[in-house]
Amino acid sequence: PLSPPQECPRPARPPYSYSALIAMAIHSAPGRRRTLSQIYQYVAENFPFYKKSKAGWQNSIRHNLSLNDCFKKVPRDEDDPGKGNYWTLDPNCEKMFDNGNFRRRRKRR
Repeated sequence: PLSPPQECPRPARPPYSYSALIAMAIHSAPGRRRTLSQIYQYVAENFPFYKKSKAGWQNSIRHNLSLNDCFKKVPRDEDDPGKGNYWTLDPNCEKMFDNGNFRRRRKRR
């Protein structure tokens, strides 16, 4: 007898905050800048957990970009066609991610 098809287990959620995921995406880009869609693409390609579900985490990425002062919106150059602005990391926030340390920080009490 045939057994029912097994569903693949969902990959575990990465131990990184959304701001850390965004910072990783920006750090890995040439020129250290990415558009919103490039940030989505980086996260989905590098973290299988986010590949399946779309809306929830993408909304959280947008929320972090707009509210976190570490991320700066940079307009496109006139000779750079395409949609949307670029996002970069504020130089004052670079040290938050020194030595590739993107893990969530525990809140102090």
